[in-house]
Amino acid sequence: MRQPTVRYHNAIMDSARWEGFPFRDGDIVISTPAKCGTTWTQTICALLIFQTPELPRPLDDITVWPDMKTRSQADVFAFYEAQQHRRVIKTHTPFDGLPIHDGVTYLAVGRDPRDVALSWDAHFQNTDYDVVLKLRDEAVGNDDLTGELTDDAPPQLESEYDRFWAWMEHPDVQIGLPSMLHHMSGFWAERERSNVLLLHYDELKADLAGQMRAIAKQLDIEVPEQRWPELVRAATFDSMRNRAKEFAPVLAMWRDPKQFFNRGVTGQWRDLLDDDDLRRYEEQVAKLAVPELVDWLHRGPITTATPAGH
Repeated sequence: MRQPTVRYHNAIMDSARWEGFPFRDGDIVISTPAKCGTTWTQTICALLIFQTPELPRPLDDITVWPDMKTRSQADVFAFYEAQQHRRVIKTHTPFDGLPIHDGVTYLAVGRDPRDVALSWDAHFQNTDYDVVLKLRDEAVGNDDLTGELTDDAPPQLESEYDRFWAWMEHPDVQIGLPSMLHHMSGFWAERERSNVLLLHYDELKADLAGQMRAIAKQLDIEVPEQRWPELVRAATFDSMRNRAKEFAPVLAMWRDPKQFFNRGVTGQWRDLLDDDDLRRYEEQVAKLAVPELVDWLHRGPITTATPAGH
């Protein structure tokens, strides 16, 4: 097993909490930048494992984030140790911050960063920080916090446009364009590994059935043909949103659980950015990722319009 080479930590997460995690062959680690389809991919994997649209427990009682400081490390380890089925483990830690085990499959999901920025904006508006602080205090204590938890969030500026650009320049290890492109760059460089599968949010939207079959193939899970239609229906964005209390993570954190599944569309940035903004954005992205990854994330040139998904 390859040990992590970088530690990622802030007020809400710490990748050092992976130390000593007892992996099993067959484990599935979903490692995405936040707001790129993490819960969606967790749901797909759970549906493939249990092969029923009615999961035996809420998703948050099947798959959790070891790095997040709202549960103690001991509780997370015990949570996964008690599971007898194939395990699905969520994280937002980049490849170089994870233990890499040959018997574990690592799934990463990319998305147009402009859509990620706007999804983050909705995410912050929907977060109840008092609840987050309470959960964190119960799990690990809050004595180490020097300021408000929201110090790690982009500034809550009045304009959505200003908040968009604040996210683009945010230095946090798990928030903002630099961290997102660092995360995706790590998996892009490792995409030829036999136990790594790189997915794209837009491909999941465009061909959910085909992408689910590709994931099942990567995970070596056989699904009877007659079960596919109901599993695919259960994995749609609308289905997850309508069943938000079953699928939203850490349910108490959200002012409105349905709003955790905010819009799920591609191209939502079009009404916000003009040509000058796109040139500014293109210059910034070019500093942070190789051209091949940039083209893959944007499904082509940045300045080329892609029809918005609905």
